[in-house]
Amino acid sequence: MNQIVTTTPTTQRLPEELVSSAMFLLKRLGMAAKSTSIDAYEGTGLQPYHYGILALLDEGTTETQGAIAEALGYDKGQLVGMLDDLEEAGLVERTRDPVDRRRHVVQMTPQGRAALGRLRRLSAKLEAEFMAPLSDAERAQLHGLLLRLAAHHVPTCAGAADGAR
Repeated sequence: MNQIVTTTPTTQRLPEELVSSAMFLLKRLGMAAKSTSIDAYEGTGLQPYHYGILALLDEGTTETQGAIAEALGYDKGQLVGMLDDLEEAGLVERTRDPVDRRRHVVQMTPQGRAALGRLRRLSAKLEAEFMAPLSDAERAQLHGLLLRLAAHHVPTCAGAADGAR
């Protein structure tokens, strides 16, 4: 007679050695935040990377493709594809730089500004949900600490960190 054995699945816990590491936790949280963001943005037809481009362009300047890639830390080859997506959706326009015809200048369109507003609301919602276990004071403290680390390790964050203190 064959006996059927059933087992109750258990949640596998990570080794203490790993969860005691801030670097490990930052990496895992980053992966979770990225996954959540990509899933949520899917319904918009855009990606979190597109949001970064539109937010940068909203600073009020026209930017060359190279400057956008450098500021956001995006691969220049991948940026071209992202800009193609945004241009096809009517959210940005690319024109030849009148000073240097080898370069393209990127500008946000009015439709891009409207899309940016929707993406900002989505981003705020995602952040509120992700940070829900923390109080407002804890969120502010965590943000300040992350900004200090980013200013040290990511040069493009340095100016923002000075203004946030």
